[in-house]
Amino acid sequence: MSEQRRARGIPHTSHAAAFPLGGIGTGNVSLGARGELRDWEFENLPDKGRRNPYSFFAIHAAPAGGTAVTRVLEARLTGRHDADAGYAFDQLAGLPRLDSAMLHGEYPVVDIDFADAALPVEVTLHGFTPFVPLDPDASGIPAAVLRYRVTNPGVVPVVVTIAGSVTHTAGRGEGPWGMRAMQTVGWREEGAVRGLDFGIDLPPDDHGYGTLSLTTTDTATTAKPQWVTSYWPDGARLFWNDLAADGLLDPEPRLTLEDRPRGLFAELDADPDAAPLSEAEMMAKLPRIRTGSLGIVHTVAPGESQDFEFVLAWSFPNRRRGWKGHIVLADPNADDVVQNHYATLWPDAWAAATHLHTHLPALEKDTDAFVEALYGGSIDPVLSEAIGANVAAVRSTTGFVVESPTPELGAGPVFAAWEGSFDHGGSCEGTCTHVWSYAQTLAWLFPSLERSARRAEFLLETDETGAQKFRGNRVFGGPSWFMGPAVDGQLGTLLRLHREWRFSGDEGFLAELWPAASASLDYAIREWDRDGDGLLDGELHNTYDIEFHGTEPLANGLFLAALRAGARMATHVGETERAADWNGRADRVAAGMDEILWNGEYYRQVIDDPDEHRYQYGDGVLSDQLLGQFHAFVGGLGYLLPKNNVDSALASIVTHNHRADLSRQESTQRVYALNDEGGLLLASWPTGGRPAIPFVYSDEVWTGVEHQLAASLLFAGRVDDALTIERALRSRYDGEHRSPWNEIECGNHYARSLASWGLLLGVTGVQWDAPTRALSFAPAVSGPFRSLFTTGSGWGRVEIDAGDLTLHLDGGSIDIDELQLCGASLARDIRILAGESRTFRHAQTPTQETP
Repeated sequence: MSEQRRARGIPHTSHAAAFPLGGIGTGNVSLGARGELRDWEFENLPDKGRRNPYSFFAIHAAPAGGTAVTRVLEARLTGRHDADAGYAFDQLAGLPRLDSAMLHGEYPVVDIDFADAALPVEVTLHGFTPFVPLDPDASGIPAAVLRYRVTNPGVVPVVVTIAGSVTHTAGRGEGPWGMRAMQTVGWREEGAVRGLDFGIDLPPDDHGYGTLSLTTTDTATTAKPQWVTSYWPDGARLFWNDLAADGLLDPEPRLTLEDRPRGLFAELDADPDAAPLSEAEMMAKLPRIRTGSLGIVHTVAPGESQDFEFVLAWSFPNRRRGWKGHIVLADPNADDVVQNHYATLWPDAWAAATHLHTHLPALEKDTDAFVEALYGGSIDPVLSEAIGANVAAVRSTTGFVVESPTPELGAGPVFAAWEGSFDHGGSCEGTCTHVWSYAQTLAWLFPSLERSARRAEFLLETDETGAQKFRGNRVFGGPSWFMGPAVDGQLGTLLRLHREWRFSGDEGFLAELWPAASASLDYAIREWDRDGDGLLDGELHNTYDIEFHGTEPLANGLFLAALRAGARMATHVGETERAADWNGRADRVAAGMDEILWNGEYYRQVIDDPDEHRYQYGDGVLSDQLLGQFHAFVGGLGYLLPKNNVDSALASIVTHNHRADLSRQESTQRVYALNDEGGLLLASWPTGGRPAIPFVYSDEVWTGVEHQLAASLLFAGRVDDALTIERALRSRYDGEHRSPWNEIECGNHYARSLASWGLLLGVTGVQWDAPTRALSFAPAVSGPFRSLFTTGSGWGRVEIDAGDLTLHLDGGSIDIDELQLCGASLARDIRILAGESRTFRHAQTPTQETP
């Protein structure tokens, strides 16, 4: 399967490419295009650019009768070499590396091909963290598999050692060399699992407490459980001498200096005439990091290949019980601890590693099935790349899963998130409703986590009047913050409730949240329709971090979608009068948008003077003008507005706001696309009338808005336009200037980029309605079609060819009352279990069953 991935994927060699490994809410370590481990982000905070001292893999290859070669398993260092003190000791830049490396990634799996003229073997690396749709625990293991494959193309056997060296990441803070506490490391062996077990001399409830392990189940191991510790790089020198000598590692007989420290170390001694320091005293004055090495040794025969498999695992169980973000907001409990959910499943790194080793065959099978279903289908590769690459944001430091600290939510895991991740801190705290309303990926892959977020929003952050805070703090048990509702956030949350109920069919979930949800929609009717004409108007806060005045389509399109979704839920819970009222209001909103906001080409803002209030757009073309329609398409609500008008507005956004070349574009705002790159502006003024100071971000290019527009274009059958938008977007994230697995806005791995899952929904036309148990497909493209699909209870692949529809279920199960293709019923009363494959034709009877 790796060869299939290599044939499909785009190879990367640039430093910009960084492939993150790690589970949901666990933090990440990334593999760079040189094959290096980088961006160590385990400790409940983003930390882009962080190096972990002395952490690398190396190879020793000794051909029979020939000269052994020892190399760091990375390509040579590239780029600038002019740091003020050169390369630091712990980077080991002076050790020999390989000629080159090439990275191929199809998230969540990555392959790196190494090349070196002197090495007598060929080496590749396959890395991944298990990923199983609908199973957040299986996809939330704090660990990564690193599997090196060595192939011998020669005519004599080669004895090969691959050794991983690593230090613990815990203990940062005050104290000597910036460490709060002493690290520990030792050899451990339990059952089939053996390797290095790292700890830290901190209380188990300390924010910085954590464990780490590097393990294998291979029996052919060699190890140096702890390097020599001193201020100078003695340990590295002794390790390399040992590995290069014969490929075997020996424990160090002395771990620290025996004699009194001299030279630089004398400066650490308060009294030069005092008695020599004891070993414990010297240890306390020496660097507190600990390094260990685990190697695997095999003889690789001519023409054969051998795997060298490691698992790197970690556990930092204690999050701060509060955000402590860059927005200055009160967090009275932030010095307390709340537990990461993964730590309730695996209390330390060794437990996580053991679980992964034990269940690896099944977990890897599901991971590979997901990759093949998404990337191996027939949809345009730029769409599968955009859909899959952004899944990384779900498992980045942007999101986390904690054990509920609040009685209102009861026990169990709760998903919460930043808007994105700054390099060294969270970006814009509070699971911001107006940003996260764009996101679709988590809902279709891990719907239980989305339901937990809806419960927090409605049960904790919606008051008795129906007003909902657009940033939430009560998920940590703290007080509600001062900010009021955002029109797009509050209406978007109701639309997401409809999405979660529709996808799960969970009646108890809907019943629990319905009082607050219905109050939130009544609040919008009561408070935001200021003149009583049925359209929302006035001062409406939104995702552009400003307030729109007058009447405009972003707010009213979302209002229209929320009324339709609310009416459906009201009908379902038996509130027929409320449903009728909301449907009647929706009719008036739709009519009013066409009468007042439609200018014959697109929907615009109607305001007496766009310069009377700063940050308006007036007659401009807003790329988000059909955001409500995007939610309607995704949520199975169909067209909210006349199809011809929607088509015209979509075309106008592409025509006026998309730039194939931004070289001549003027902007004094943040820049996410530039030079000859292409991108979609948030607004433009093709007929003039640009306000003196339009809304703050109008000249910016946001990938999340590009994705939501492209998805809507696919739903509307405008496939070429959708591909135009996505090709320009993904060409910016080509690995040369930006990492393909990190779409940025206000921070790395920005949540709005998760609108990209809408591309899959749009191109497949899939709709799963759990309350009626109806599954339907309506592909946006003609010809034979293959793609991934998910429902609330099962996931797999759909194949459509000449009217035949085949469902292959890779996981879970599905009970379907009616299966449709392009509006035609194919079959009724179907049950499909994992591993089954069934084909249906227009005759409405299954024609084939494959176990």
